Amino acid sequence: MSLSERRLFLLGLAALPLAACGFTPAYGPEGGASALRGRVAVQAPATKGEFDFVARLETRLGRAEAAAYDLGYAISATREAGGITAANETTRYTLRGTATWTLTSRATGTRIAGGEVNGFTSWSATGTTVAGLAAEDDAARRLSVMLADQVMIRLLAAAPTLAQ
Repeated sequence: MSLSERRLFLLGLAALPLAACGFTPAYGPEGGASALRGRVAVQAPATKGEFDFVARLETRLGRAEAAAYDLGYAISATREAGGITAANETTRYTLRGTATWTLTSRATGTRIAGGEVNGFTSWSATGTTVAGLAAEDDAARRLSVMLADQVMIRLLAAAPTLAQ
């Protein structure tokens, strides 16, 4: 048996427990994501951070064509000094964020799922002012994407309970 055939055989053996438990890929034809794709209307953004958050969710969920659900959210972020030199100069900042979200059925107006997700990211404050501002903007974008991905994970976990 060649090395590639052994790998294929071992991969097949590793997949057996998943097949036995009824595992279905979230984005597969019968997966839970199909209940959400193009069916979730995300609340309109009002800030740059919210725009990045919504853009990431719409990338993963698709734009709502026949919306059956509304996704509301509230995002908050705080900036903290992380590294301070002996001369009392800040060399690193941390941005901590929280997104509180709720998925609501349009047909009944009832809350189907919801919760709160948290994340943080950091950036260096050393260098020029322009570099520091660019690093802060990038950290805020990364935080928004991180929070959206966490909301998406929870939506996918709730998707099997949604009516198709």
